[in-house]
Amino acid sequence: MIKYPNGSEFVTKQKTVKKHRHLASASNRGMAFEDAINKSNEFYIERDVAVITKRPTPINVVKVDYTKKAKITSAYFEKQSTTDYNGVYKGYYLDFEAKSTKIKTSFPLNNITPHQIKHLERVIRHKGIAFFLIEFASLHEVYYLNAKCVIDYYKHEKRKSIPLSDVRKYGHLIKRGFCPIYHYLEFVDKYIK
Repeated sequence: MIKYPNGSEFVTKQKTVKKHRHLASASNRGMAFEDAINKSNEFYIERDVAVITKRPTPINVVKVDYTKKAKITSAYFEKQSTTDYNGVYKGYYLDFEAKSTKIKTSFPLNNITPHQIKHLERVIRHKGIAFFLIEFASLHEVYYLNAKCVIDYYKHEKRKSIPLSDVRKYGHLIKRGFCPIYHYLEFVDKYIK
């Protein structure tokens, strides 16, 4: 390690790049999970297994910069989005939310908004299949968890999280694969039966 005469450390670009790479990977952790789900959904669509798509978040564009193509420079969300994904599989309507957490012992419920709970309750009331895909990023584990279970914890438990032991008990571990990356429809099949 090199030090300046005043005692401060010499920081190389390599250390700086490493630090920024770590910050970028931490901020994109949920996006990597979402990307893997999107690729799984593309696989299902290409094989004509199911039609499941990412629901876009409605935005209102305020300003656009046309000097270099059309770049949105100012926008705001029109309204809160409901859940991340919806679609049809074997004649059943699917609606689900994908969440990622770095916490190793539980899934925090503050990741879920009241309007999402209300939306999922409506889906269930109308005989749709509602669930969560929950990634425990630090453990490299992804679980399929029925929305009813999450709703019960959200509304009736005094805890502010679902313990990992309960996620493992009531949910299903989805093993990472190649095509699709997350074959979550196998657990939808179990629910249908």
